[in-house]
Amino acid sequence: MKKSELPVKTCVVCGLPFTWRKKWARCWDEVRYCSERCRRGKRSES
Repeated sequence: MKKSELPVKTCVVCGLPFTWRKKWARCWDEVRYCSERCRRGKRSES
């Protein structure tokens, strides 16, 4: 599969798009952050 064909999501913290990674294969539906930094600095959700 070409990189351009991989699924894309938008990070809920920084708003930047990020693509599917092999390490997220089992939990892609639950991935919400593009990086560990965004995950640690997440905004409070209401």
